Amino acid sequence: MTKPATLEAPRNFWKSAGMHLLDVDGDGWLRVTPDFIRAYLTRPEIHPIEESCAAEVELHEALLESPAMGVSEPQISAIKDKDAADNYRMLLAFRDQLLAAGTIEGAYLRIMRQANVRLPSVFVDQLVHLILRNVLKNVTDPMRLRAAEIFFREQAVSVDDGRMLLADQEIVDMHARGLHETGLGQLLAETGTPQKTVTLDVLNNDNADIYWPRSDRFDTVVDFRFELPAVDAFARVIESWLSHLVRIDVKVEPRSNLQDSDWRWHIGLDVEATNILNTLYQGEALAPGSMERLIGLFRMHILDDRLVIDRVKGRPVYLALAMTEEDRVRMKPQNLLVNLPLAAES
Repeated sequence: MTKPATLEAPRNFWKSAGMHLLDVDGDGWLRVTPDFIRAYLTRPEIHPIEESCAAEVELHEALLESPAMGVSEPQISAIKDKDAADNYRMLLAFRDQLLAAGTIEGAYLRIMRQANVRLPSVFVDQLVHLILRNVLKNVTDPMRLRAAEIFFREQAVSVDDGRMLLADQEIVDMHARGLHETGLGQLLAETGTPQKTVTLDVLNNDNADIYWPRSDRFDTVVDFRFELPAVDAFARVIESWLSHLVRIDVKVEPRSNLQDSDWRWHIGLDVEATNILNTLYQGEALAPGSMERLIGLFRMHILDDRLVIDRVKGRPVYLALAMTEEDRVRMKPQNLLVNLPLAAES
């Protein structure tokens, strides 16, 4: 007799996203709350310091009491520290976008569909972090969660023994800075001793559980080679992202190459990949080394043809992820939303 499969209960992760400060509406989107806005008022760029003027302290206290209150330009201009005043302008513009949309997802879609996005990238990344925390709340596979980090955290790419390793750029920089600040790096250089590279745990099926207690540290690494779990996990995140935000079902398959004599549509998932795909599509010659910067290729099918423009019906959409010349990946997940070949009525 076959033993019945056991269902694994969802586990907590990414507490730093702040999902506990939000409510979930009937459509499964995250409703903006006063407590969520208050959390931004505690950021060091906004929270008053000992030298803050009375006008700044008064405005901060009023906003803590009523996070959605209207704030006039004279109230902001009264702040003596002009950098602090500018920080308030940026935060309040962001807050107004959130309040106007009512939900995190709605705000993100509105912002990304604007002709000129003036929102600081840190705010955009935080929205993506939150949305994915909501999208993946029932996921029990750590590899999928780690792959999702690529959507909102810059990655450092390194090749080691043939492996294509992606590590969090901020964590890599932090380790390197620690080596420098302790003076150890200079000592090793002076003595001619080879400096060790930053060593982080590479996530795999055997050690995947290390992710859970460390999810907010962003200090695990994935091998992003074709046919390995991280690439497939990344494809599944794309599917969930589109299903949640634009309510379309897609199937995404990792590919080892892009060979299609009837290529109709493509989406670059970052600036580098967009430039490479555009050049290939137009039949032009790539700059030397460009193809080597592609780290992920995918074929996406939109399952309901009725949603698609005529010339792409029945045809795949090709996706690509690439690294910069500095070996960094800066994904733009909004490209998946604004560049879909959807018919106007859909």
